[in-house]
Amino acid sequence: MLVLNSGSSSLKYQLLDMAGSGPDRGARLASGIVERIGEGPVADHEAALKQAAAELDRQGLGLDSPELAAVGHRVVHGGTRFTEPTLIDDAVLAEIEKLVPLAPLHNPANISGITVARGLRPDLPQVAVFDTAFHATMPEAAARYAVDTATADRFGVRRYGFHGTSHAYVSRATARLLGKDPAEVNTIVLHLGNGASASAVRGGVCVDTSMGLTPLEGLVMGTRSGDIDPAAIFHLARVGGMSTDEIDTLLNKRSGLVGLCGDNDMREIGRRMGEGDPAAQLAFDVYVHRLRKYVGAYTAVLGRVDAIAFTAGVGENSAAVREAALRGLGALGIEVDAVRNAIRGSSARLISAAASRVAVAVVPTDEELEIATQTYALVNR
Repeated sequence: MLVLNSGSSSLKYQLLDMAGSGPDRGARLASGIVERIGEGPVADHEAALKQAAAELDRQGLGLDSPELAAVGHRVVHGGTRFTEPTLIDDAVLAEIEKLVPLAPLHNPANISGITVARGLRPDLPQVAVFDTAFHATMPEAAARYAVDTATADRFGVRRYGFHGTSHAYVSRATARLLGKDPAEVNTIVLHLGNGASASAVRGGVCVDTSMGLTPLEGLVMGTRSGDIDPAAIFHLARVGGMSTDEIDTLLNKRSGLVGLCGDNDMREIGRRMGEGDPAAQLAFDVYVHRLRKYVGAYTAVLGRVDAIAFTAGVGENSAAVREAALRGLGALGIEVDAVRNAIRGSSARLISAAASRVAVAVVPTDEELEIATQTYALVNR
């Protein structure tokens, strides 16, 4: 399975062997990234994919290989139309294009990757795996905003959620770590990268998530504000004289950690905190305060929490964030073991104290493997 993640200026690719069984299944045969698309020699996504194909050829794993069975594409927004992996044809591609207004920064790049891959290998099944799909199981009480229903329906205003492939993979991997079937486990997944999101997963099914209509809502992120009073937008427009585009840029690119302290790298923020920098300390405190609020909220949503799983760049690597986010939650049965938490590793592991009723885990995410798994399952039905 070839997995393609087409961004506006980059193309990530991985070739995975899904024919094996047990631990051998999903072995990476090759991976890479083509960056700065539209600049210099990489004029467009077609040039990027041809460059990737050339690199695969050099490794004896070309796009023309008879063993290549399908191509799985990450597509950010599936709206309410696409709630599971979908075999791409012209009609499906047209529907994905209709969703561009909901993801104007992401879906066009995803479409470019799909179009180029279909042109290079029209004989292969091409499968779209949607970031929003895992969250499509949310009940209406969680997915609906309390705005006029007719207006919301007309313009598609509702909670969709994102990072779905990560939340799906990590929730199942957490259950495996506990030696249980996913259907038996209630998990709060905290995907903490430059973009960050939380989800409440009951028995393997998402029932709530922090990102909403767009990836802006929810947790504090590297450059995004997360939750904010919507009236702040009106205030900035009326009093600050800011345009819609200026406010969009402010909330998506100049807020979050970078807006609070000028850095969006948690490692640098930690270094600055160690030197007594008050701005870095405030950014960290705001970040973990929001995390703790969501852990508490999702504990109430789920009723019973069996595990909390940290994943992605910050979640997997920042012991300080994990400890601070869950500090003082002993009344909820959540206790982190300081020694376990401080140990670095590349595999899924428990960091909860022996007395903790809730398992706390660090679970490396693998969105490419999740896309390959879903693609393989669809084409082999």
